[in-house]
Amino acid sequence: MMAWYSSFGLMIGLILTLMALRVPIAFAFLIANAIGVYLFMGGHFGLVQLAANSSEALMNYSLMPIPLFILMGELFFHTGIAGRVFVVVDRLLGRVRGRLSYVAIGGGTLFSALSGSSLGNVAMMGSSMYPEMRKAGYADTLSIGPIIATGGLAAIIPPSGLAVVLGSLAGLDVGRLLLAGLVPGLLLALGYAVLVFVITRLRPDAAPAYDVPTTSLGEKLRLVAVNLLPMMFIICALMGTIIFGIATPTEAAAFGVLSVLIVAAFFRSLTLASVVSAAQSAMKISGMIFMIILASTTFSQILAISGATRGLVGWVQGMDASLPVILLAIALVLLILGAFLEPVGIMLLTIPIFLPMVQAYGVDPIWMGVFILIFVEVGLATPPFGMALYVMLGATEGKSLADVSLAVAPYLLCTMALVLLITIFPGIVLYVPSLVRN
Repeated sequence: MMAWYSSFGLMIGLILTLMALRVPIAFAFLIANAIGVYLFMGGHFGLVQLAANSSEALMNYSLMPIPLFILMGELFFHTGIAGRVFVVVDRLLGRVRGRLSYVAIGGGTLFSALSGSSLGNVAMMGSSMYPEMRKAGYADTLSIGPIIATGGLAAIIPPSGLAVVLGSLAGLDVGRLLLAGLVPGLLLALGYAVLVFVITRLRPDAAPAYDVPTTSLGEKLRLVAVNLLPMMFIICALMGTIIFGIATPTEAAAFGVLSVLIVAAFFRSLTLASVVSAAQSAMKISGMIFMIILASTTFSQILAISGATRGLVGWVQGMDASLPVILLAIALVLLILGAFLEPVGIMLLTIPIFLPMVQAYGVDPIWMGVFILIFVEVGLATPPFGMALYVMLGATEGKSLADVSLAVAPYLLCTMALVLLITIFPGIVLYVPSLVRN
């Protein structure tokens, strides 16, 4: 029998090597799984078991919200509802210095709560807001930075498709995990707004003032009533049904899709073309995610059967390290992986290892799930391979990867401050899930 560190190094090394050769992550895990199953689970009989596990991995009711959340976000984008949010927030802020940065934060946060798609959030705001911010003379820190940072909130604020994937992989209550990200996500958005305020006070030239039309109080109230209240209907249909125990996450996701269709029809923007485009995009993204989940179940089993997970946890416990040291080590690993791997790949590699490790220290698995999601969000904006950086590069002209990375760096420091805050006060994460009725 191979030593635990040898089997652990073999499996991780296989996957990282295949990824370095630019093999798609789903196929990299499948190839590594086939080799691992052959070595640790009984030769070709293990390969037969691999095929059986593959079908069982997808026959999981808790995975159902994923395509529904993705479809909801795509409908929100393709029907043009998202554009209304930014217009209203812009008109409400009036002549506030740096108002376009606040619009990006406020509108992006609301879009995160309605779509669950980080990259879709960045793509939409980058194409719709960045040209206007550049035209107004905004510095990169106040234009590119808030767009990328706020886009990543969709990984934390429900409905987060990544939270559903993480909950499914870790065997957690998906509904509670979704709700656990609500308060941290809103606090992070508030932190971004405070950062913009500080920057505009220290560097007024970073957001030049310019004349904007004055909007009366009556007009502002009308804009809110007509454009924002229907969005509250979508949020209530989605999150309210989970909080009050009316619906499961899957049923709530279906309510969310239906509510977006109703709101789009109310705005007279629901067309056959928009529905078809949204369905096609959702199908492609969902197919990719399910392929990755297909490969993940066996990978976790291989680590367990080979003794790698048990050996690693035992080794850490034998070090007699304190919980803060363990969390710091986990954070560093997640930061390093986030610079090179995509979010689902990070979760596939780390969940089977980190979750048993911290549970041995009495850490709540829901809290740990949010901890991992926060670093997944950071990974989207971490060079050299953070996907949100490249999405934003597609919306900018004449900007380099270094320019975009430096613009978002202050916002990543805000995220690290949030991590410290929830570590000291875990109730920030766990309070809302505690309200859920059994």
